[in-house]
Amino acid sequence: MVENKCDNIEKIWKIFLSRHWKMMALFVVIAALVITSAVYVFLWFVQEAQVNNLVPITLNLWTIGDIVTFLIHLIFWLVIFIIIPVIVIIACIYILWWKKLPDKERKEYRHGHLFGKRSRWTDGGGAVSLFINIVFIIKIYFDGNWDLPISTWKFDYLVYSYLWAIIWILVIFGIPIVIGATWWLRHEMKKSY
Repeated sequence: MVENKCDNIEKIWKIFLSRHWKMMALFVVIAALVITSAVYVFLWFVQEAQVNNLVPITLNLWTIGDIVTFLIHLIFWLVIFIIIPVIVIIACIYILWWKKLPDKERKEYRHGHLFGKRSRWTDGGGAVSLFINIVFIIKIYFDGNWDLPISTWKFDYLVYSYLWAIIWILVIFGIPIVIGATWWLRHEMKKSY
């Protein structure tokens, strides 16, 4: 069964590439330009942030406030110079090329799962670490260490702050999960009797 699905996906990709190899080459060129441009914008912003004193030049003087400020500004410039143009390019490709393909061909690609099979389940690992880091940053802020250089922190403080953040995430999400699981188990137990 698994081999059959792999063969199907491989077959649909071969059909797609044989019909639209020029567009695939264009996609590769666009992806290379986007990656190169993103690296260039990142390097440009690193220099500008130091020249304009947005962040200290030496790393031992950086604070959590500097890191957050740097990341917010970097995201802003990446959105302006990279993400918005990419959205415009994708919309143009969709309107000018994909929508002009015959309906039968588009349905063939959709049924062959050319762009992957949709799933209800997603990987939540990235979200968990994001929440932990946000809670960690909030703790640093409330401890009054927002503007202290990170080099002045003790290792114990870093470890215990992350542990504190993890415990709070477990409390915030764990209690509703336990309540929901308990309710579900009681509901299922009543059904079976």
